[in-house]
Amino acid sequence: KNATAKRGANMPPRPHKPCRKPGCSRLTQDASGYCDKHQEWGREKAEADLAKRRKDADDRRGTANERGYNATWRKARATFLRRNPLCSVCGKPATIVDHIEPHRGDTNKFWDSDNWQALCVTCHNRKTARGE
Repeated sequence: KNATAKRGANMPPRPHKPCRKPGCSRLTQDASGYCDKHQEWGREKAEADLAKRRKDADDRRGTANERGYNATWRKARATFLRRNPLCSVCGKPATIVDHIEPHRGDTNKFWDSDNWQALCVTCHNRKTARGE
């Protein structure tokens, strides 16, 4: 499809801009900012940049074990899930013990079982996506 069809019939076409690939002098109207010749290069660069940002964030965050999710936690988690087998939100089988209020490294809050809830993966992912 052309740029006009993608943006709607009433929208003016995008202005031509230089391709974002260093050294390329071609002009493009594509939303990615890359000319036809460099679309794939741009996708690969974006994927590599995202992987690097994720790795950097993981390195800053530390391993699960360093954050307290060790053998002692795994035992406590298993016991909690045996006692609370259903998701506290939707009632499906729970597989995750979630900290209701994030502990942010506070060991008292981490081990306070009143701050725990059993969640299924879907409800946990939804909660995490909302930043809770």
